Amino acid sequence: MLCHAVTYRFHDSVGEKEIAALVDRLEELPGLIAEIRSYRFGSDLGLTKGGGDFAIVAEFDDADGWRAYRDHPRHQEVVELIGAMVEARTPVQFELR
Repeated sequence: MLCHAVTYRFHDSVGEKEIAALVDRLEELPGLIAEIRSYRFGSDLGLTKGGGDFAIVAEFDDADGWRAYRDHPRHQEVVELIGAMVEARTPVQFELR
């Protein structure tokens, strides 16, 4: 299994309305992209200073499944939406043991 995790730091101008619209779009993806095995996301709880504002964690059978997700047109639409909101992005993919 491959895990894809990404954290985001939003621009200061991003508010609840923009985050709610993002969540709505993210909730659609597991039903549209068959390669997604697990999909979780949410806003930071603020328990640690210096953390990100939002994170997504997704699981796939393998790298090909992740690539199918990465390249899917609906995911690309979400990437565009997030791109306008993001000050910094940190992705990582790793093998689950």
